[in-house]
Amino acid sequence: MAKTQVFCIAKSRTQAEQIVEGLQSSGFPNSEISILLPDTEGKHDIGHVKTSKAPEGTATGATAGGITGGVIGLLAGIGALAIPGVGPLIAAGPIVAALTGLGVGGAAGGIVGGLVGLGIPEIEAKRYDEKLRAGNYLIAVHTRTDEEEDRAEEIFKDAGAEDITKSSMSSTPKEEAARV
Repeated sequence: MAKTQVFCIAKSRTQAEQIVEGLQSSGFPNSEISILLPDTEGKHDIGHVKTSKAPEGTATGATAGGITGGVIGLLAGIGALAIPGVGPLIAAGPIVAALTGLGVGGAAGGIVGGLVGLGIPEIEAKRYDEKLRAGNYLIAVHTRTDEEEDRAEEIFKDAGAEDITKSSMSSTPKEEAARV
């Protein structure tokens, strides 16, 4: 079974919260919703790993605190990331594990490499990177059916999100067995 992620850009915290609330009220679990945003307040502790090449300059930090309060603060796995050339970011949801697991940074091409690793076409990943650098929010949701995919796209469109795209990934046999 193919699993699809639907991505979009929100231009403000209010718009991002509207999108996340729409996804939640439409039945998407918090564990399937991701958000990535610049840490413009700089109030979070960010660890830098200098001795290991595994994370390539990416490290999770302490709790994300104030900026991620409200609906965004309810998402799973909230943390701070430091990505060379991009700066501090706040991330929540499956995207945290995906970006840190992919070794975002130097050799992977920063956030673009991480997003390409998530299955986003390179041209879209570059656009998302530019939008994040400009202070926008990247939101993603995992979908398992065409109906969920359509529902997520509709929520994004209704909220006025930009740069809506999809990325399909094949499930592994282990993931399939876990769902049965």
